[in-house]
Amino acid sequence: MKTGLAAILFICVVPANAQNVQKPKKNYEYHDTRKKTESFAKLPAELKAELSTFTFSGIGEGIRREPLKKISYTSLGPNFMTFAADDIKATITTAPFNASKHKIDYDEGYPIRINRKTYYGGYGTLPKTYISNITIVMGKDTVAIPPAAYADLYNLNFAYADKGIQRTTNGIYRSANSHRFYLYLFCKDNTGSYEVTWIIYDKKYVRRVLDYGFM
Repeated sequence: MKTGLAAILFICVVPANAQNVQKPKKNYEYHDTRKKTESFAKLPAELKAELSTFTFSGIGEGIRREPLKKISYTSLGPNFMTFAADDIKATITTAPFNASKHKIDYDEGYPIRINRKTYYGGYGTLPKTYISNITIVMGKDTVAIPPAAYADLYNLNFAYADKGIQRTTNGIYRSANSHRFYLYLFCKDNTGSYEVTWIIYDKKYVRRVLDYGFM
C-alpha cells in the first residue's frame, strides 16, 4: 500500500517540478543588443542613392541611379579575398576565433557581447572566425581602416553556394564623382547574415554602413 501511494505521489510531483524547469530560449528570445544606428536607413540622400545600386538593404528604396563601376575580386581563399585595379587594391583576411582570449557576456546561456561589444555574424552563438585585417592601398598611400571598423564582425563568408555554384556579391564600387570608393562585403550565413560597406573619401576612411537580419 505504501509503495502504491509513493508511486502516485511521484507521478503528481514530477509534472509540477517539470513545469518549473526553465527551457532554453529560442534564438529570437534572448536580449538582442545589436542596433541599427549604422544602417542604410540612416544615410543621407546622396549616399543612399549610390549604395542602393549594390546593397541588399537598398534594393527596396526604389531610387533610380546608374550602377556604379564595380571592381570584382581577383583572388579568393578560405580565409582571404583580394581586389585589385590600377588605382586601388584591397585585402580582407580572417582568422580562427578563440573564445578563451575574449570576454564573453551571456544572456540565458547565449553569447550577446564580445569584449563588452555587441557583434554581428552568428549572433547568439560563439563565432568560429573573425576579421583579422583589412588593407587598402590607393596609389602609394595606405588607407588606414581602424580595427574598430571590423572588430565586431564574425563568421565572415566571402562566398556562398547557390544551386551548387559558388557566388559572391562582394566588390569595390567607384562613386560617380570619383572621390568615394565603397568596399562592400555580404556575408550569407544561416546563423546570421549581414552586409557591410566601408566608405573611403579621398584616400581616407570615413565610416561604415552595416545592416543585418536578411535571412
